[in-house]
Amino acid sequence: MSATFKQFKGLHESASLFVLPNVWDAKSALTFQEKQFPAIGTSSAAVASSLGYEDGERMPFADYLFVIKRILSAVQVPLTVDIEMGYGKTDAAIYANIRQLVDLGAAGINIEDSMLHGAGRVLKETKQFAHTIESMKDKLAADKADLFINVRCDTYILGVADKQEETVRRLRAYEAAGADGIFLPCIVAEDDIAEAVNHTKLPLNVMCFPGLPDFATLQQLGVKRGSMGPFLFNKVYDNAGQLSRAVTTQQSFSPIL
Repeated sequence: MSATFKQFKGLHESASLFVLPNVWDAKSALTFQEKQFPAIGTSSAAVASSLGYEDGERMPFADYLFVIKRILSAVQVPLTVDIEMGYGKTDAAIYANIRQLVDLGAAGINIEDSMLHGAGRVLKETKQFAHTIESMKDKLAADKADLFINVRCDTYILGVADKQEETVRRLRAYEAAGADGIFLPCIVAEDDIAEAVNHTKLPLNVMCFPGLPDFATLQQLGVKRGSMGPFLFNKVYDNAGQLSRAVTTQQSFSPIL
């Protein structure tokens, strides 16, 4: 077991909530390392936006890899990569991308159980996606490689019917397939969070979102990891826009000094 993987996995086993900041370049990664965060993760939406792309794998994977390399060259804390849908149409293609991340030194990934369909998204068939997870874990084991596979289950982000029941069904399948963690973006209700925690042994990850309980409540509910998603990135650039407008409005550089 690699030291970085062991360190990252251990953060999900702590009694306290593991707060994961999401970065978009080497500078933001260094900032969080300097602020003593124990690990960092990329936000694909933030990285894509910083490079002028829309989210949803419209950013070329080669461009993403360049950013990931720069981040890993700048920091010593573990990095987990938001790999969206895997940037591949087959399990073999997805694993080839994952293997590149392992070789670069990434400690983990997030991978989504939904896919683009027309102008929107739909959930992948549960057994099909569970097979993808199992395939990744088998190939990692065969290569004697370590990577924390955090499965992003999109039942809440998509607002599917019978969210609780569908989520529980998927969590059980993904746990059986060998996932290391579960990520439920957009879940906010305490009853929903408790239901998810009570139906899996895997550490549950939630994301910054309006209405999400505070850290103390999340910890009491059994959540192990909370991430910032693209919200900090959006806030930074909203503030940059407001400051630049203030410069022109006040006809002075004082707002940025």
